[in-house]
Amino acid sequence: MKYYIVAGEASGDLHASNLLKEIKKSDADAVFRGWGGDKMKQQGTAIVKHYRDLAFMGFVEVVANLKTIVRNLSLCKKDILQFKPDVVILVDYPGFNLRIAEFLKQNNIKTFYYISPQIWAWKQSRVHQIKRDVDRMFAILPFEKDFYKRFNMEVDFVGHPLLDAIDQFTTERLNNKVEFRTENNLSDKKLVALLPGSRKMEIEKMLPVMLQVAKQNPNFEFVIAGAPSISTDFYKQYSGENIKIIIGNSYGLLMNAHAALVTSGTATLETALFKVPQIVCYKGNALSYQIARRLVKVKYISLVNLILDKPAVKELIQGDMNANELNKEFLKIAVETTERQQILSDYETLVNKLGNSGASARTAQLMLNHLNNKN
Repeated sequence: MKYYIVAGEASGDLHASNLLKEIKKSDADAVFRGWGGDKMKQQGTAIVKHYRDLAFMGFVEVVANLKTIVRNLSLCKKDILQFKPDVVILVDYPGFNLRIAEFLKQNNIKTFYYISPQIWAWKQSRVHQIKRDVDRMFAILPFEKDFYKRFNMEVDFVGHPLLDAIDQFTTERLNNKVEFRTENNLSDKKLVALLPGSRKMEIEKMLPVMLQVAKQNPNFEFVIAGAPSISTDFYKQYSGENIKIIIGNSYGLLMNAHAALVTSGTATLETALFKVPQIVCYKGNALSYQIARRLVKVKYISLVNLILDKPAVKELIQGDMNANELNKEFLKIAVETTERQQILSDYETLVNKLGNSGASARTAQLMLNHLNNKN
């Protein structure tokens, strides 16, 4: 069968690639085309546009780049029609993908959505559009199935694919026995991972504040987890030559980290699954933030706290995301404190709530069953 996949961010590229790997096990003739990144390409996907050219952060930034977004939507629609897929798999990235879903419905093209948009957080009315335009939703958070049921929509809860990705990574790394510190020329100090985000706009806001904490704590080695789509030179304009930058190996860094400062997003959950105590950071455009405050309906910004329904990890948002506050909170988790031990205990509960591993394989099988009318 022919599959068209649309993933607009690094996390979507990762999860889509693992899904495609599982699909190929049952569909030897699978042909993949779509929007994504290097990991999807490794699974044989013909990449039309890389996600690094798609990511715009915040309301104001989206408006400023509206012409580019409209051009991308038009290109995607035309390319889908030319490819004539058996199914289009939309992966997260709701601002773009929900518009594509509407187009697909109008053209009678089967549509699967993998990783639900966070409509439970804001603009819940979009559930009606999803019911209308999406043939099947595959949700990865435990509370999403009940959310959709409130609107009389049945979805498949498949578990979180990060469990698979991290299990696979740790198994390979342990078998490989590569010494991370030697490989990256790191000191014997305790490592602190800096994860400033995967978009340039995020990095510009987060990294300078994180680096101020690094300057105040020379007894730790702070290391920047660089996104594969961002050049080392971009980070160096903020960090200089003193802070190590490791591009495209955030998992390796987290596997060896003692603590982490993390920009809100999927990385907060990845950090938790590696059992690394963390401070969650967010600072955006002032106007975008004020708009979001009025629209968002959730108590927390990090997935860790949302899933646990408690403030398990500290969140520093907007004005609170400053060097003094961040350093104060960092010191609470950098040494053996009750706060640090409680975070690690909460992480165990988090893993249990996320369900068993095998999300990618379950999703692939369910998709193929739906395509072959087996359920």
